[in-house]
Amino acid sequence: MSRRALVHVYGWLLLTPAAILLVAFTHYPTVTTVVQSLFSTGSATRPSRFVGLDNYRFMLDDEVFWKVLWNNLWYALGTIPASIALAILMAVWVNRAIPARGLVRMAYFTPTVLPMIAVANIWLFFYTPDIGLIDQVLGAFGIPAHNWLGDPATVLGCIIVMTVWKEAGFFMIFYLAALQTLPPELEEAARVEGAGRWYFFRRVTFPLLMPTTLFVLINAVMNSFKLVDHLFILTKGGPDNASSLLLYYIYEVAFSFFDEAYAATLTVVLLGALAAIALAQFLLLERRIHYR
Repeated sequence: MSRRALVHVYGWLLLTPAAILLVAFTHYPTVTTVVQSLFSTGSATRPSRFVGLDNYRFMLDDEVFWKVLWNNLWYALGTIPASIALAILMAVWVNRAIPARGLVRMAYFTPTVLPMIAVANIWLFFYTPDIGLIDQVLGAFGIPAHNWLGDPATVLGCIIVMTVWKEAGFFMIFYLAALQTLPPELEEAARVEGAGRWYFFRRVTFPLLMPTTLFVLINAVMNSFKLVDHLFILTKGGPDNASSLLLYYIYEVAFSFFDEAYAATLTVVLLGALAAIALAQFLLLERRIHYR
């Protein structure tokens, strides 16, 4: 065997373990889910049978699905821009020489390392009517108590605030790392030219952060469609599905209603939507990203 062939064989051997894991836990489940969405849910007395696109037709007539999808869109619009903007603001702040900078960085990053269940219980204490921290503070100013998680008008906003609090510190780490790679000579030159901080950030810093922004944006979009743990502790999708999101609805259909075929159908739609969004992000932002 020639040296060139040995190099190829050695390369494929190195890739094999990762390829096996990728196929076993990503590609195979995806294909299985697509196939399962074309069949009905079987039982002990009624075997599963091929139904084609009937599950997708049922989904189009499912009012709960459209409500959940609408909730998820509002949730994404509420969490993604706020998390990214807050992450950039915190990163710029802690990148400067401020007192107790290490302590401030740790405080910003702490919510990220907390378990999701712990975060949900913390905010459950904040939102509890009458005895919760928010109502206690508002009560000191004479504002009456409010059932934040029991009101359809406020429950989704409460979930959004909690998510931004948890995710902004995680995204901050990536922006902080990117800021520390920027040449300090750029800021010094801008000062010599008389450029202000906001002008320098808008014209120099932020364009150089675009590769990081693309990475953070993709992660933020993925996170906005995979919230389950917090809803299970805080609201269980209520009241009247006002806080239910798409992945939590899939969980309910699969494990509460035991309709595996319809859950697979919803999963296919979720995967397709995420793939389309990720592709659009790459195509739209590629021209605005500057690589050396």
